[in-house]
This record gives sequence, structure tokens and C-alpha cells, in this order.
Amino acid sequence: GIPLLNEDPILKKLLPYIGVTALAFYLLPLAGRDTGSFILILLVLIPLICLFTAVVFAFRHGLVWWYFLLIGGMFLPSIPLYYNSSAVFYACFFGVIALLGSLAGGYFHKKK
Repeated sequence: GIPLLNEDPILKKLLPYIGVTALAFYLLPLAGRDTGSFILILLVLIPLICLFTAVVFAFRHGLVWWYFLLIGGMFLPSIPLYYNSSAVFYACFFGVIALLGSLAGGYFHKKK
């Protein structure tokens, strides 16, 4: 395996959540046919996936403070592939969505 994953168990736990989010960032835009469908993808589908994965991860495993930075950063390479430079805003937007989801999931993780 990858040595880094063996050294840090939290990274191993994060992989499925990061994987789902990466699929959303890099495969969902392929379904975009026109401006309306890209707006639906960027403003509804991807944010819901970011929120859901963050809530579920933090609920199951606790709050990882840097998760939102990772999510925002993961979106950046998709910008030149599918969008224009104005989409940099969405990296911040998805990071904030992931932060809110992490805080909510982390709150309920402490309650269980």
C-alpha cells in the first residue's frame, strides 16, 4: 500500500468520501449539455454531494479540521477542464459547504 495511508489511519477513512467527491467534481460535468445543466451541477448536485459526504464522514469519524480545505483544493484542477477562471469561486463555495457539513456531523458525532 501507500506508506502515507499506513501511517495515518484518518486518511484511509477519508478515501471513500474523497473519492465520491472527486467523482462529482470530475465526472458530473461530463453530463453537462448546456448552461442550465451546468448550473444545476454546480449549484445543486455538487454542493449536495459535498455536504452529504462531509456530514457522514464527520458523524462517523469525528471532525477533521482540514477536510474543507482538501475539498476546495480538489475542485481547483477541474476548472481548466470544464469551466473558466470565474469558477475559482466554487472551490471556496464547496469548501464552505464541506466545512458546514463537517461541523454538523462533528456535533452529532460528539452526541452519540
